Amino acid sequence: MISHKKYMDIALKLAEKGRGYVSPNPLVGCIIVKRGKIVGKGYHKKYGEEHAEINAIRSAGKKANNATMYVNLEPCSHWGKTPPCTESIVQAGIREVIVAMEDPNPVVDGFKELKFRGLKTKIGILKNEAQKLNEIYIKYMKKKMPFVILKLATSLDGKIATQSGDSKYITSKEARTYVHQIRNEADAVMVGINTVIRDDPLLDSRLVKGKNPIKIIVDSTLKIPEKAKVLKDPSKVIIATTNKASKSRIDKLHQKGVTILTLKPKKGLVDLKELMKELVKSDIASVMIEGGAELSGSAIKEGILDKIMMFTAPKIIGNGFSPIKNLNIKKVNKALNLKNVSTQKIGKDFLVEGYL
Repeated sequence: MISHKKYMDIALKLAEKGRGYVSPNPLVGCIIVKRGKIVGKGYHKKYGEEHAEINAIRSAGKKANNATMYVNLEPCSHWGKTPPCTESIVQAGIREVIVAMEDPNPVVDGFKELKFRGLKTKIGILKNEAQKLNEIYIKYMKKKMPFVILKLATSLDGKIATQSGDSKYITSKEARTYVHQIRNEADAVMVGINTVIRDDPLLDSRLVKGKNPIKIIVDSTLKIPEKAKVLKDPSKVIIATTNKASKSRIDKLHQKGVTILTLKPKKGLVDLKELMKELVKSDIASVMIEGGAELSGSAIKEGILDKIMMFTAPKIIGNGFSPIKNLNIKKVNKALNLKNVSTQKIGKDFLVEGYL
């Protein structure tokens, strides 16, 4: 019995290599198997470039004829930035295509197309793993909203800073490197203006190789300091503000090269749901919120969050700042419960991940 799961697992691992480079496209890996041997491999390397199936067919060459293809996402059947993969699959003489999950993009109908063209087809192998891998793309396609992660780092007693406001560094270098890796993979990192004023963060991925995310600052009255480190590369900065911001401040930042989004206020603050809708228009499929406490609370209340990543360091701070404000939960049985929770140790710290 051919182990479909074994081969699909290899395709999923290949797909991972595109993380941080293909958004808003999905992560896709593909292998071509003939007589029990892998004869071709490929993955989607960069947005706008060849899809995984094309790279795998090229890698296999003539050996693709009469072979079996494993791919973690249904092949495309339409003209986009590249020609349809289904045509290349048929022309290469692939005999059978095994797919992990269907594409949530309504214009993709590759599975039916291949079946119609007479290829043997099977779908649903390692479907759950494939859905987890492309959770960002699935939400982006189905809801036309970015996938939003809230990242928090606290002491063992749940504080993000001491009473004096000092927060550098609660977690270990290993945990911070891990966060930089996630920043490298995310399209954008978002913070509230208080975090910019208090910590003056760079919000880049300097601890790992790769790209820096777009930086989004939520600043209702546009009080961001002109010398804030985050403004060093203005072309990568979006400031979300309201009509309470002065026109001269908006003009000044525009001239620097900063993108300003002026949104209708909600209770005097930036409307986060409207902000997410605006970000999707710029092909931003994933956002990681990194504080502060007011923004974290608002994100939870507004229902824009998908996932929480909580790093906990084995340190006690005592009096200090809490990570989330203004939830107004009066009873424990009304607390938010995370789903599909997982934990891991990173350096000396613990990471708890869960979904809302």
